[in-house]
Amino acid sequence: MIDLGRRDGRLLRIGHRGAAALAPENSLEAIALAVELGCDLVEFDVHAVGGALVVVHDRPQAAHDLPSLDDVLDFLRGTRADVHLDLKARGAEPAVAAALRRHGVVDRTVVSSFRAATLRALNGVEPALRLGKTYPQDRTGLTKSPIFHPPARVLVKALKRALPHRIGALLGSARATAAVLYWEVITPAVVARCHALGAPVLAWTVDDPEVVPWLDRLGVDGVVTNDPRIFAG
Repeated sequence: MIDLGRRDGRLLRIGHRGAAALAPENSLEAIALAVELGCDLVEFDVHAVGGALVVVHDRPQAAHDLPSLDDVLDFLRGTRADVHLDLKARGAEPAVAAALRRHGVVDRTVVSSFRAATLRALNGVEPALRLGKTYPQDRTGLTKSPIFHPPARVLVKALKRALPHRIGALLGSARATAAVLYWEVITPAVVARCHALGAPVLAWTVDDPEVVPWLDRLGVDGVVTNDPRIFAG
């Protein structure tokens, strides 16, 4: 079983969509680069299109020219990196579990989703999988809002205050064993609460190297980044 706790006292390094800052996101090139740059886990997004499981961030109209989940798992199983699969598709849980079994990487994989129902379904078809509850729901809408934008800042502050009191219920309702949290809502209190529940904390998405030491001091277990070079220091 993949251990999402720190390795040798250091943060886990997680390449977001492979190494999206350096190669096309969710491409085999980005995934290979993330492995080359020493990521402990390689994170990518999975959609279902026309019955095919494909690796892409936003749901496409067709699966043409996109890497399949089988393509990515076939590559990663021969590397030292573990798998962080962000499941965007609805109803694809049995097919995803079957693909992970087929490639022999169930024990090297954490599957994340903001949908509690998705994680519960995965737990039902493959209880050995590590599951991560993503919070909050809207990654792109929140993180792409300008940092000075008052509504976005108010929202972040409200989520941050409430999260230590809510995280236990969020994890429990999803049968999740890890918390995958937007880095700006992470506080010492929420890290302590997660750890008391036995749940490691993975922070997304951090591309500023100056943020990493702060998260390290908070006790965060892993950092998701588009640019694994931020860990060089």
